[in-house]
Amino acid sequence: MRNVDAAGLGIGDDHPPRIMGVLNVSEESPYDPSVYDDPGEAAAYVDEELIGEGADIVDVGLESANKDLDVLSAEQELDRLDTAVETLESTSGDAVWSIETRYHEVADEALSRGFDMVNDICGFADPEMPRVCREHDVAVSKMASPPDLERPGAVEDVDDIYEALSMNGLTDKTILDPAFGGWSEAKTHEDDRETFHRLREFRGYGRPLLVSINRKSFLKTIAGRSTEEALPVSLAATSMAVERGAHVIRTHDVAETRDAALVGAEFARDRHDSRGDSDAVGVEELDVTTVREAERHLDRIGAPEAAQGDRGAADTAVVRTYKLTGLDDPAVGALRAATVGDDATGATFALGDPNRAAAATPSATDGGTGGASSGGDDPADGRRGLLIATPAALDSVREAVSGASRALDAAIDGIDRHVS
Repeated sequence: MRNVDAAGLGIGDDHPPRIMGVLNVSEESPYDPSVYDDPGEAAAYVDEELIGEGADIVDVGLESANKDLDVLSAEQELDRLDTAVETLESTSGDAVWSIETRYHEVADEALSRGFDMVNDICGFADPEMPRVCREHDVAVSKMASPPDLERPGAVEDVDDIYEALSMNGLTDKTILDPAFGGWSEAKTHEDDRETFHRLREFRGYGRPLLVSINRKSFLKTIAGRSTEEALPVSLAATSMAVERGAHVIRTHDVAETRDAALVGAEFARDRHDSRGDSDAVGVEELDVTTVREAERHLDRIGAPEAAQGDRGAADTAVVRTYKLTGLDDPAVGALRAATVGDDATGATFALGDPNRAAAATPSATDGGTGGASSGGDDPADGRRGLLIATPAALDSVREAVSGASRALDAAIDGIDRHVS
């Protein structure tokens, strides 16, 4: 995973999660607590409510991204830039300042007048944006978007989001944003939920990730909350996003989001990384939990298609463990035959000891509830074991045991081989 230096602020796996607080100088923005058109009032808000509460980055929006409003031209955004610059110059706190825009002219002017990074909500739909960011040597957040300056974030299908992030390339300091939110009429809450579910896939680019999920509708509707009531669901999703690999969280609720992000970081899995010595072979442990995630990493290194799905490298990159119960003798025999000897499928089957299971289960006459057993299985209902397999090995097991036991056939057939 590449780390990014944003005006001295490290972003990536080697650094703690970063909090991006939001300031809007657009009178039409929908979330009132962050909207200011007076530089003095805006500066006080930034110092007290953003930097003072723990924001590492201040993201300044010049216009609302509401799809129901007219898109401002670059000239209209530039007219509002003075307020943003005066606010920056009036604050006393220390933070990285980001300008949210879709136009390279606005980014160039903002960076020349004191801003430190760019938040491009149209994902390089302006093909000159990466050039400007390279010339200023600044970090840039690139949000997945169609190649259309008037349709920020309007990508529905998760696979299309991944492709949109490739538009017009990447700079050395690009941070990726998969674009959560209702950016188009066609985009549904389910689309956003699937994107969140597959968030680890976007680590396949090897670039830091930014997520903007604060009080989003796809979270509010899960709990049936209004925007004003939606902070708890935002915080729950924040911890999950960081645990899944997000590096920057954009939010209006800085203090609370910071705490949630730190909890997510504390309980995220450690990933081995020893790429510091240029003379040595570098080792980076990838976060792969599904075949699709493995395919993303294979695609990133330019692996041939033959090495990807359909029993290729991607199909062997994920291992799942399944507990099987109620096994009769034919089922046990078939599983053993499929996992040992010359005809082994590459899977492993471990049969449990029924005597040990019985001893671990308190009896009803002893006042026990069965809670001490592994799942409370009744040994009288059949034997149990663990099946450990990659998706490809599971396919082979399915073929090898076919016909040995009707119940086993149904159980194995019911397992999703794609592990998606």
